[in-house]
Amino acid sequence: MDRKQIKDAMFPECPVRNVLSRIMDKWTLLVLYTLESTGTMRFNDIHRAVPDISQKMLTTTLKSMERDGLVARKVIPAVPVKVEYTLTERALSLMPLLDQLLGWSLEHFGEIMAERQKHFK
Repeated sequence: MDRKQIKDAMFPECPVRNVLSRIMDKWTLLVLYTLESTGTMRFNDIHRAVPDISQKMLTTTLKSMERDGLVARKVIPAVPVKVEYTLTERALSLMPLLDQLLGWSLEHFGEIMAERQKHFK
């Protein structure tokens, strides 16, 4: 990345800021990892699998992910209607990068926590 791109990232219209802010929010990451590990899931299954998320927040998160092309929503006509969610190819292409970020976080967690403690003494 060159300096111009970094400088442009300071502006809200920046595509990097726009996309990363959506992908890196707390709930989107958890839903991505949940769907990656289990494949296709129904709403209530996702809700049970993602700790602490409210139904409203899960609905909002899934809608945002669908609008961004990260989740495919399939309605199955039945009584009651069934809705299934699956990661798209775009989301699957993102997962190796997120796995690297997760690995880095786990590797450096102890060091980062120790540094934080220095500032609270």
